[in-house]
Amino acid sequence: MTVRVRFAPSPTGMFHVGGARSALQNWIYAKQQGGVFVLRIEDTDAARNKPEWTEGILSALDWIGISRGSYEGPYFQSENAGEHRAAAARLYESGRAYYCDCTREDVQARTGSQYQGYDGYHRDLGLGPGEGRALRFRTPDEGLTVVVDLIRGEPTFENKLIEDFVIARGDGSPVFLLANVVDDMTMGITHVIRAEEHLPNTPKQQLLWDALGVKPPVWAHVPVVVNEKRQKLSKRRDKVALEAYREEGYLSGAMRNYLMLLGWAPSGDREIVPWSVIEEEFRLEEVNPSPAFFDEKKLRAFNGEYIRALPVPEFIDACQPWLTGTGTIAPPPWQPEEYDADAFAAVAPLAQTRIAVLSEIVPNVDFLFLASPLIDEAAWTKTMKDGSAELLDEAVAAFEALESWDAESLKSTLEAVGTARGLKLGKTQAPVRVAVTGRTVGLPLFESLEVLGRERTLTRMRAARLRLV
Repeated sequence: MTVRVRFAPSPTGMFHVGGARSALQNWIYAKQQGGVFVLRIEDTDAARNKPEWTEGILSALDWIGISRGSYEGPYFQSENAGEHRAAAARLYESGRAYYCDCTREDVQARTGSQYQGYDGYHRDLGLGPGEGRALRFRTPDEGLTVVVDLIRGEPTFENKLIEDFVIARGDGSPVFLLANVVDDMTMGITHVIRAEEHLPNTPKQQLLWDALGVKPPVWAHVPVVVNEKRQKLSKRRDKVALEAYREEGYLSGAMRNYLMLLGWAPSGDREIVPWSVIEEEFRLEEVNPSPAFFDEKKLRAFNGEYIRALPVPEFIDACQPWLTGTGTIAPPPWQPEEYDADAFAAVAPLAQTRIAVLSEIVPNVDFLFLASPLIDEAAWTKTMKDGSAELLDEAVAAFEALESWDAESLKSTLEAVGTARGLKLGKTQAPVRVAVTGRTVGLPLFESLEVLGRERTLTRMRAARLRLV
């Protein structure tokens, strides 16, 4: 038997990090088993679907390493509507489903409760198809439905506690439960690896598989992804869009490494490992069923490690979208003609050790490409205190006299200026840094001044001195 797994997102919004985690787990499992990964776009919610969301799914999968052409599909659920309706008809004709025209208010009036499920009123009344009549599945009165799950063991559900659920609406269109089952049958899916939130639907879907005469797939429900308050990640409350992380400058390798740790860990006391190790060691049955905490701070630290591990030329290339404003990245504060690739290459090794996401490259190097630095007013107020004007005067004079404009000479010269004033180098260089870069923190100062050059450095220091008059 060839293993066939599927990833079935809906094109109704940005690509959720939890969905990305499920896609990677399906992808790796299929590769390990010599199987097939199937992409199915569940696009039956016409009111919310947009073509750009579908393209977003494909692009996001590309980014995390599931590239187009390497999987089967994409298929679109809407294209299988005929099979959905045919399955509904078979269930009705075999007596496994019946029609019902009860409204929610009707059920509430009979049961006296707004919380109780459907009471089976039409189960044996022989109501035929008609406008406004929903088709309900006839759940067995007795027995148990056992879901064999690779991660959760054998969750067991009493059939008498499962209401006769709707499988087709009053307009004849099948609901998600039935459409999902029929699609998996049609595509020959052997293993369904999906989020824990779908587990309550599983006994109903397994009953549908049985009623349609097909052996159910192997189930594996991976843990729900939660925030720091142990709440399920929400699009309305949490930062969950994979696209947002990509545009902020997270590396795809760091992201997929981290996502695979949500509920699983490689061997040994390690977390940052090559993708080849993850592909070899990942085991579905080793996934922890407990909720998995999506820790953005930890992801950020991961990303910093991945950035620092890049060869410098690759780091330079990776930064280009933020330095040039290409693709979906916002343009930097300088004009295209102001960008100096050689200057950036000179400071790139310094910047690489200081940023955790690629977008941070802009505030670290903007002083190199702008005519005047962007002054952080809070930093200016904190730094430019009594004595700063005189210190800048002395530093300008000392720098003007330098024969060699290099980092070591600049450092020793400024250090001498500070010593004469009874100041340590940290206190001495603070006003110079703010005058030249506009900030109190950034790349190593003297290497920055070397790349910026004598004329531009002295011009900025003199401008800062005039502002202190």
